[in-house]
Amino acid sequence: MYPLVYIVRHGQTQWNADFRLQGQADTDINALGREQATKNGRHLAEFVHNPEDFDFVASPMRRTRETMERIRAAMKLDPHAYRTDPRLVEVNFGDWQGFTFAELETHNPGSTTARGFDKWNFQPPGEGAESYQMLLERIKPWLDALDRQTVCVTHGGVMRTLFRLVEGVSENKAASLNVPHDRVLRLKDGHLEWL
Repeated sequence: MYPLVYIVRHGQTQWNADFRLQGQADTDINALGREQATKNGRHLAEFVHNPEDFDFVASPMRRTRETMERIRAAMKLDPHAYRTDPRLVEVNFGDWQGFTFAELETHNPGSTTARGFDKWNFQPPGEGAESYQMLLERIKPWLDALDRQTVCVTHGGVMRTLFRLVEGVSENKAASLNVPHDRVLRLKDGHLEWL
């Protein structure tokens, strides 16, 4: 059984707003994203009454680190007293990072069609590119090693893999899940729920 974990997606970036594939491009959260991070921190403060009992961990990307720092500040904690884990970085979109799907289709018509048939297992072109299944295999050891209550700030793709790992959601459903920037996901008693 997993310990209690609160999971938050980083605040919105301009690339999110523009529907641009970020993957492992190191982008910053925008003004709305900063508001979302602070709001999530206030919400977490309602549930996390003994923060010293929790491990605070974030993806090492700028957007997740700023989100974590804003969350901790809103919880009246030292903004920088957390750790990062490289396994929590977003899925790598390879050569597609930085583009919208419309742009990809304009440059190379039909290039995104295969992804529509099997979004979970599709691996974009380019060095280091990952499928959601490859991401799941990176995340599973992190999840299995959790040994204390945790607050985690990560990415949409990572959270989709958690629904597959914890809830057994189908590949197709997990790959298409909406993962909001302004809500907290709780893993408790072996189940995930949005707060």
